[in-house]
Amino acid sequence: MPKQAVISGNMAAAYAAKYARVDVIAAYPITPQTTAIEYLSQWVASGELDAEFVPAESEHSAMTICIAASASGARTFTATASQGLALMHEMLYIASGLRTPVVMMIGNRSLSSPLSIWNDHQDSMAERDAGWIQMYAENVQETFDMGLMCYRVGEDSRVMLPAMFCIDGFFLTHTYQNVVLPDQEQVDEFLPPYSPKYRLDPSNPIAMGTVGDPRWYMEFAKQKVEAMEAARGVVEEAHRDFEKIFGRRYDPFIERFHCNDADYIFITMGSVSGTFRHVVRELRKEGASVGLVRIRTFRPFPYEELREAISGAKVVGIVDRSISFGAMKSCGPLFLEVRAALYEQEKKPKTVNLILGIGGRDTTPSMVRECFKKLESVDERREFDVFWIGLRE
Repeated sequence: MPKQAVISGNMAAAYAAKYARVDVIAAYPITPQTTAIEYLSQWVASGELDAEFVPAESEHSAMTICIAASASGARTFTATASQGLALMHEMLYIASGLRTPVVMMIGNRSLSSPLSIWNDHQDSMAERDAGWIQMYAENVQETFDMGLMCYRVGEDSRVMLPAMFCIDGFFLTHTYQNVVLPDQEQVDEFLPPYSPKYRLDPSNPIAMGTVGDPRWYMEFAKQKVEAMEAARGVVEEAHRDFEKIFGRRYDPFIERFHCNDADYIFITMGSVSGTFRHVVRELRKEGASVGLVRIRTFRPFPYEELREAISGAKVVGIVDRSISFGAMKSCGPLFLEVRAALYEQEKKPKTVNLILGIGGRDTTPSMVRECFKKLESVDERREFDVFWIGLRE
């Protein structure tokens, strides 16, 4: 029988790897993800989890180990954050290029400098073009479920790409919430053993990661593009099967909240969505025409779903906890994605970029109300505005 448990986001990520029956875990500690790996190491040491645990000398090495293990046919897991993810940068492209479906949990954390161990999305947003599937959780239950989902989608023969599920540092990694943990038999039904068509095998030698000269490199890049596009359908299939087996339903790409009749719509990702949803609910009671779209799957980006969800809005406020320095008015990367998705629309809403929560700064209900006032005050003559919410005076 499924069981109730009160666990942290880090423990939920570890449980996802355990229930997925991972074969190899490689990791290097970094706040705020460290305890996720500690739980797995304890289970391996006690014999509760039959897997190889490899302590690496760096995050770069941890990803290298996972790639090699995955290339040999093993199901792998690692976790990192911030500078650790940045140190993996080279290997992230190799993982997607070799089509090794490594799964990694990101405990989202600011990048230095100045030194910060607190949350924003600058680390994972910096890797958005590395060829990895990216999903963003709002709560601890979703953390566990997304971990399983990443294996199911990434290992599909039509995809074969690595996947990261991102959870906000401290806001989720260290927050304890009530979670339903399924029967192992349910997970086994949802997630069959990993069996790649091609793998490193001494009895049947093949070469992986060879030189791609100008005659071939473009074709490999195009194959990754096709795999990422194929992932759209696989994500939808996986969510349908997930609901049948576990009884929990998620929208595969975006979650809509009071969008059908809304003049003003917020677009969010991650744990801050709960605060925005709470305020949207209050504003609706006060008569405001406001809604919310939460993005769950960022890569592949849900441009069609977004267009449909916000088609009736007058103004859309895109919430970023990251900055694309030097872009249009140094806006956020999510804002750029949404603007690009709307570009060819004949009738499209005005867009506003709301940058908040950088470096772990709290997002309070009063700040969300300030965001709503910004949407209400949009100047129709201006192309768009970038507002920093919560800055010290």
